[in-house]
Amino acid sequence: MTVMDIRHFLAAAATRQWLIEIDREVDPHLELAAVASALDGRPVLFNRVRGSDYRVVVGLAADRRHFALALGCQPRDILFRLATALQQPQPAPLLAAAPCQEVIEPEVDLLRLPFLTHWPDDAGPYATAAVAIIRDPDTGLNASYHRLLRRDARSCVARLVEHRGTYTAWQKMPDGLPVAICIGLPLHVLLAASMSPPPGVSELDVAQALAPTPLVRCISNDLVVPAAAEFVLEGIITHELNDEGPFVDLTETSDIVRRQPVIAIERITHRRQAIYQALLPGQLEHKLLMGMPKEPSIFAAVDRIVQARNVHITPGGASWLHAVVQISKQQGDDGRRAIAAAFRGHPSLKHVVVVDDDIDIFDMQAVEWAIATRFQAAQDLVVMPDQPSSSLDPSARHRPGRKSRGDKMGLDATIPWDTASGPTHPEHFQRITFPHIDPAPYLGRKSKRG
Repeated sequence: MTVMDIRHFLAAAATRQWLIEIDREVDPHLELAAVASALDGRPVLFNRVRGSDYRVVVGLAADRRHFALALGCQPRDILFRLATALQQPQPAPLLAAAPCQEVIEPEVDLLRLPFLTHWPDDAGPYATAAVAIIRDPDTGLNASYHRLLRRDARSCVARLVEHRGTYTAWQKMPDGLPVAICIGLPLHVLLAASMSPPPGVSELDVAQALAPTPLVRCISNDLVVPAAAEFVLEGIITHELNDEGPFVDLTETSDIVRRQPVIAIERITHRRQAIYQALLPGQLEHKLLMGMPKEPSIFAAVDRIVQARNVHITPGGASWLHAVVQISKQQGDDGRRAIAAAFRGHPSLKHVVVVDDDIDIFDMQAVEWAIATRFQAAQDLVVMPDQPSSSLDPSARHRPGRKSRGDKMGLDATIPWDTASGPTHPEHFQRITFPHIDPAPYLGRKSKRG
């Protein structure tokens, strides 16, 4: 099976008329991000970028259809592909040579790479589609996203979330943590890097379970990286700290300034005619990459309690704070039980709606219809005050050094049951639709009567 790298995906997207190509020169300082934002939802290839020799692609991850194409499945089945890959990771093959090392730059110069300045108040130019590969001395390889603020030609500052994989490994290495930063990865690798496999399971093995992910060993350290990466920045995460931020994050609000570690870049390799990938912060691709990988964990938690059918973490909830859970109701309290399980499956979740299996959870009008016709606040609303919450929620209660706290809410929008044996007058809760008919035979030429 051929690896669907960025180039194969762009060719397939062009065939489907998804791809937009822009030949006019754009400035990576503010202009490129603004143009890409106006076209959010479509893959956009910028062929001329001021001050850089490289083309820039944005929007690769902006639609579920894009991931479905890369995985060879239907959009509503992505959750199940991710769940299977998590349960059955596979070791990726190691190559002796790879496209990502076709060019070895004679000197490190990050100024040649088109890091984008997205917003006027950003701390500077950022790399946002950067996946850092590190090796924890205890648990092994780890791949995860870290935004990178370019500091100068040879270094950048990385946002490491406290007590997560890279941060924990970095704390164990007093002389610095070797790192390989990959930019321009296949979509299935981007998905795998967004997931949270158990300790000791590498995201690269999860990627191999999704689609072929051959690896190659780095030149200046012992790490391995996906062979199809467009760029690889080899370096070390030092214990020197520098201000990082402000930066607009997932919720489209500005994150705070923190003291974060400096990464010293020691080598840059890339493909011939490499394509630089950017990811718009707070926009559709950022939200999908954050939200979709959490859907399997919600599904698994709910399915242990009731009969789960599907899960959708919604873009309107920043693809992090809101979810819709579809169940096949077997008992009267299944909706409430599913609510509690969903919060266990994704602790950052703030609001969840549970619906029956006749509701299309990817159609928010259908979900709203279920709330309107099947929900009564006095009996179907679950409120959980003062719970551990997400640091990304600006309305949560945040205290330095402590877990954020907030209130959670669940809506049981399933058909009500008044006994353990079945629903109350189910015929009253069914949506009545007109039969499908092809209108084409009825659409003749309009009358010419005056």
